[in-house]
Amino acid sequence: MEVKKTKVNSESDYTAIVQSSSFQKLLSEKKKFIVPITIFFFCFYFALPVLTSYSTVLNHKFIGSITWAWVFAFLQFVMTWVLCMLYSKKAARFDELANKVINEGGTN
Repeated sequence: MEVKKTKVNSESDYTAIVQSSSFQKLLSEKKKFIVPITIFFFCFYFALPVLTSYSTVLNHKFIGSITWAWVFAFLQFVMTWVLCMLYSKKAARFDELANKVINEGGTN
């Protein structure tokens, strides 16, 4: 059985990849998606403890004895699932761009 040796990338190969336009496009597209989604997530996530601690706005009745605090808490689970699905769909595009970077090998 023959063992194939893989080529170890040198530092110059890595530098060429990082400086390639396809790699820069990948980073840019990921940043355009991830930063706003992360900001939204943290704002939505921390709104519940802040609103319940420092105001009574979520203490009002929604339906029966269920208050808006419970609705907001449930919506956090929904938000998490929606953001995961959005990222899963967007990740296909990120994978395409990553494959382009790999195929180009850092040459531009």
